[in-house]
Amino acid sequence: MSFHMKNRPARRAFQAAFVSLFALVASVAHAEWALNMTEGVSILSKEIYGLHMEIFWWCVGIGVVVFGVMIYSLIKFRKSQGAQADTKLVHSTKVEIVWTVIPIMILVAMAVPTARGLIKIEDMGDVALNIKVTGYQWKWEYEYLNHGVSFFSTLKADSNAARQLGSGVDPATVPNYLLDVDNVLVIPAGTKIRFLLTAQDVIHAWWVPAFGMKKDAIPGYVNEIWVQVDADKIGTYRGQCAELCGQDHAFLPIVVEVKSPADYDVWLRAKQADQKLAGTASPTAVIPQ
Repeated sequence: MSFHMKNRPARRAFQAAFVSLFALVASVAHAEWALNMTEGVSILSKEIYGLHMEIFWWCVGIGVVVFGVMIYSLIKFRKSQGAQADTKLVHSTKVEIVWTVIPIMILVAMAVPTARGLIKIEDMGDVALNIKVTGYQWKWEYEYLNHGVSFFSTLKADSNAARQLGSGVDPATVPNYLLDVDNVLVIPAGTKIRFLLTAQDVIHAWWVPAFGMKKDAIPGYVNEIWVQVDADKIGTYRGQCAELCGQDHAFLPIVVEVKSPADYDVWLRAKQADQKLAGTASPTAVIPQ
């Protein structure tokens, strides 16, 4: 009786640890790969995700083999089974060739799809729409080249008011707090679009996670990326400046609305008419080749 009484605290501690471990495993299972890279909605994001998963499973396979051999060796040749350390150095040319050739083959298998993906990322051919993106402290300017449309995009007023010190506004009551803008960028789905990125003052970075691409916007220099959203992925996608650009860096969101080609044409004609009426249409710009 006394033995059971003495071990009751230890048993309770063990039960508590088991329950905690079970809860942790259950929460991880419920997350459904929440820690993994997301697939995205564009052609490039899917390519990048596929490459990521391919390399991931290569690494898993390598880990299983390496740790499997280590664990087998530890169990099979343990001292309690009578194994004795052999101080004689054994050399095998065949083994050295095998463990040199196999990693080379694995690296080549990884390098080929990686190189193919990098080439595709830099392929700016067959572009249907060019949009110039200029970063400012702290807003974005979008110019639809050769379409007579340009506008600035800044943090939406309700988010800007709520972020002020002593505003008394609960940020939880603001929809898409710090991730909404007054003028959203609108693009058509299923269309290859080239973004020409630059900046007016300091270095910014244009980043929309769902597109799988991020690029620096550098003063005096033009970077470029292309995006083609799947035709069935119509919706709103949000991002932020990903380069520390000053005191209001955290308040420089990006909002992209992807419309069907027909709805995009309607939006573009309306925007052109509005800017023509206001006399703010930008002159036709030269598209860099």
